[in-house]
Amino acid sequence: MTKNFFRIKNFIRTNKSSLKLAIICAACVAVNVCGCVLVKVFHLSIYLDTIGTVFISALGGYVPGIAVGFLTNLVTSRFESEEIYYGIVNVSIAIITAFLYRRGYFEKFSKVLMIIPATVLLASFTGGMITELLSLSNSFDSLISLRKIFERVLEKFVLELPDKSLSILLTFVALKFIPQELKQRFGTFGKMQAPVSSEMRRAIDVKNNFVASLRTKMIFTLMSITILVAFFISLISYTTYRNNAINERERIADGIITMVVNEIDPKRVDDFIEHGHQAEGYYEVEHKLYKIRASNSDIKFIYVYKIEPDGCRVVFDLDTPAIPASEPGELQEFDESFYPLLSDLFAGRPIRPIISDDTYGYLLTIYKPVYDSTGHCVCYAGIDFSMDLVNDSGRTFITRVIALFSGVVIFIFALSMWFIENNIILPVNTMAYCAKNFAYNSEEAREKNIERMRELNIRTRDEIENLYEAFLKTTTDSMHYFDNLRKAKIQVAVMNQLAHTDSLTGIKNKTAYIEAVSVLDRVIAEGHAAFSVAMVDINFLKKVNDTYGHERGDEYLLNACRLICKVFGKENVYRIGGDEFVVVLDGENFPRSAELVNKFRDKIKKLQNNATLKPWQKVSAAVGLAQWQTGDESTEDVFKRADKQMYENKIAMKAQRKD
Repeated sequence: MTKNFFRIKNFIRTNKSSLKLAIICAACVAVNVCGCVLVKVFHLSIYLDTIGTVFISALGGYVPGIAVGFLTNLVTSRFESEEIYYGIVNVSIAIITAFLYRRGYFEKFSKVLMIIPATVLLASFTGGMITELLSLSNSFDSLISLRKIFERVLEKFVLELPDKSLSILLTFVALKFIPQELKQRFGTFGKMQAPVSSEMRRAIDVKNNFVASLRTKMIFTLMSITILVAFFISLISYTTYRNNAINERERIADGIITMVVNEIDPKRVDDFIEHGHQAEGYYEVEHKLYKIRASNSDIKFIYVYKIEPDGCRVVFDLDTPAIPASEPGELQEFDESFYPLLSDLFAGRPIRPIISDDTYGYLLTIYKPVYDSTGHCVCYAGIDFSMDLVNDSGRTFITRVIALFSGVVIFIFALSMWFIENNIILPVNTMAYCAKNFAYNSEEAREKNIERMRELNIRTRDEIENLYEAFLKTTTDSMHYFDNLRKAKIQVAVMNQLAHTDSLTGIKNKTAYIEAVSVLDRVIAEGHAAFSVAMVDINFLKKVNDTYGHERGDEYLLNACRLICKVFGKENVYRIGGDEFVVVLDGENFPRSAELVNKFRDKIKKLQNNATLKPWQKVSAAVGLAQWQTGDESTEDVFKRADKQMYENKIAMKAQRKD
């Protein structure tokens, strides 16, 4: 018991929005029903059964309006059975009201006055057609009588005008007092997710390039299934009704023909044929047959025939206003419809009922044999029973079925489309919109997109919600993964930079130089090398360290590094030892290699000759330059020549020293 209580409580909590909508719809149905009761109690000449329908259609849209309209007629049919067939009228009112409200016709009084005639005309035409079809006479021509249809529609228009005018005007006034916030909130009742922004709504409503969208496929499939189901149910219902009606007619006709057989004396059949009206007792029997025919207005013909090889010999034949009776003893040719039955007729066996539609009308014909005391068939009693009532009642029945199913089909179709739209189409389209418009260009944009997905708040409680949760989790996890990957890449880049950067000078170190050498070696192997290597060795570093301390020594080394980078470009300079630097010059620097080396030497001389500088500011360095030549198998060959030239330059500089 407790478990069921919690299940009910959980269902109410998760479907709170839908339950609110159901309660409001029930209230609108109650308003319509109360209107009908007032009309009956006070014998008013209007209907008052659409006030709730018009109001809920304007405020809630197609589905609540159709539901209220259809359910109203379903309830009022308990008081008046014919009301159930007019459900399509209220459904039509709901559809046109929702349609016009969404196009702004309830915003101004002048527009409201414009829609009243159109609404009344629709209700009048629909109701008039149903009334006309339900009151068909025996002649099918009444169906196509334009005059009768016009008169019926005009009659309905007069009755519908005050009712629909009152409903529309009351709705217009009520909507003016309802706050806009409440109207917007009402539109969310029954929705399976949070309200969609106008921007997103416009985007997902834009016509796509699909040959057939999911919505189109579902609408087509649902419509086809609904129409087919309605068609086959109507067909089965009509067929069952018609068969039952025919069986009932056969039963009645069989009882009547049995009465006719009981009035025929087999012993006197030949005497009746030979002497006719002059035969004793002929008039008495004929009079009884007339009385039997008069007992039922659907009996068209009663006759008694003796079957002979060349035709039917008349025993009795009753006059009708249109066709005079045949005289006793006359021979009637067999009708074509009886040719397949001749063997049974000659043998005196019972004949199955025959339904025919010819010059005599739509008839049910029953032949019943009259046997003598020996069991020999002496004649057949026949009756032609009119089937016009079956036709008329069949048309009335199918009209009622179609009228009833029209409202049911529209209601089921609208409800199904509402379910599909809110449980499948809208959630899928909004998820697709978020996926298509996901921005990756910044962390703020990514967080905003994730938040937009969370705000969808899809809660269909089925596979769509599972898909949404999986979609949201996958996207969130992916963003976390990308963030972690980005951070990891930054860390790797930092570590890689640290691994390839000299900690003191901030330029590339020996590790970076080794990698550069591997690249140059591949270029040499490919046969299109063009580069120079300059070897720079700092002079007097040990002397500065010993004399002024290691801090001044570091400053001295940094000054030297700045000078090298300034002349050769920082991107080309590598520190490969304590006081050793390598410069790799390629590209546009390659032709200027010697010029740059000379420039560097000039800078060194100027620093040495500047008396205002401190010792650790007077940078001194030896430099050697070598270019790649044909025959060099590796960068090491070029490096050795540059290193050798550097030592030669260092020796020359020492020879010139005066201190």
